[in-house]
Amino acid sequence: MDNKFLNKFTSLVFYLSLLIFIIAFSFAHNLPGGWTQQFLPFMNDRPLSDMTFIDSLTGYGITGDGTVGDTNYIIKTSDGGENWDIILAVYRDLSRVIFINSLTGYVSGGFNALGSYLIKSSDGGTTWNQINTPGALRINDMSVINEDSLWITDKSFSSNVYNSTNGGLSWELKYTTTVTTIENIYFKNSLGFLSLGYNLLRTSNFGVNWATIPGERAFVDIYFSDTLKGWKRNAAIGNDTLVKTTDGGLNWLNANVPRSGFIYGGILSGTIGFFTNINNDTIWGAGGYLKYSGTRNRGILFKSTNSGKDWLIQVPDTSFGISYFGYIDFLNKSNGWSYNNENGIHTISGGDTIFYTKVENNHFNILNNFLLYQNYPNPFNPITKINYYINIKGKVQLKVYNIIGKEIDIIVNENQNRGDYKVEFDGSGYSSGVYFYSLFIDNKRIDTKKMLLIR
Repeated sequence: MDNKFLNKFTSLVFYLSLLIFIIAFSFAHNLPGGWTQQFLPFMNDRPLSDMTFIDSLTGYGITGDGTVGDTNYIIKTSDGGENWDIILAVYRDLSRVIFINSLTGYVSGGFNALGSYLIKSSDGGTTWNQINTPGALRINDMSVINEDSLWITDKSFSSNVYNSTNGGLSWELKYTTTVTTIENIYFKNSLGFLSLGYNLLRTSNFGVNWATIPGERAFVDIYFSDTLKGWKRNAAIGNDTLVKTTDGGLNWLNANVPRSGFIYGGILSGTIGFFTNINNDTIWGAGGYLKYSGTRNRGILFKSTNSGKDWLIQVPDTSFGISYFGYIDFLNKSNGWSYNNENGIHTISGGDTIFYTKVENNHFNILNNFLLYQNYPNPFNPITKINYYINIKGKVQLKVYNIIGKEIDIIVNENQNRGDYKVEFDGSGYSSGVYFYSLFIDNKRIDTKKMLLIR
């Protein structure tokens, strides 16, 4: 074959491989398995106070921390969280965002000497109109049944619950107290719940009568699949932070979410802060983390496929150092998001395939013995880091290959104990291009990933 033709052919193969890698990289965002990383816009360090997705592309978030004196923001994504735009900045503290369809949504809040705040959009967040509300300092929470039926809780010299049956044209007082603050409200048809201090109040007749459920705690997150079956995340930390009811909230049972033990080289700390239900059986929760030596933490997610009876744990974060996940939302078994105040993750495949499950000795057992993660940074010049995890002791080799499959380096070649490892690859002596690295355990290839060196 002519050398000139061969050189052109080789160059074509190289650049084609490079193009394929870059395209794949653009979608991979360096996270292993089924998650990609996403970022929120800069909002002057204001924390998220609520987030919701209404379909696979469209989502909304708001900021607020329950204090006065700050401008807060409403943000929107139209591409599944890849990009977020600030669509409204207001000198109010924002507490809740709810969309009941693709066009109609509500945001509540208040403070800043301007009183309570309730706005409505009928065009997907392009424009917002304020709804008149009873005089108060701030709307703490709201529950929207439909465009006519709205519920709000407010904070003033007293704390009140109001209901509107005409879209906010008029309001009727349904409950009031001067003893403590009504923080949260939730309705499923005629069944409703209030967080009154640390107490849980219940109504079964649209708020005509309210009764305290003895011994039950208030909630920070709650969901009912029907008027009998529901779950709530308790407001006070305890051994039963997530509980379940099958009789409409009269009685609640502990969902036994793992709160301690050893997993993936770290100590499990915290538990579910917020959760999302896909159907009657599947629950995803966010809020816990793995604690490592020093100050390094790694956020985790919880999943149950049997209504909270048993739980699996997933560790979706590797290279990006996400220390916790807060708000979480799944539309179906495949499409979901979890965010903190700066960034988050998104899946279109139901998350990673690897989960951890609790065993009797209060430790955790991995369902897959080995993990090889995507290098970071990627592309790199000239140094990149590679993380991997082994669950049993063995002879470990980490080898690097060029684009034609020739071995060019062995980064690791030693016996190692179970644990989480991080090594560096220095590409100073190599040309720009696509490379591969493979993890071998006891001479068996476990996994291979691709990386890009740009000089």
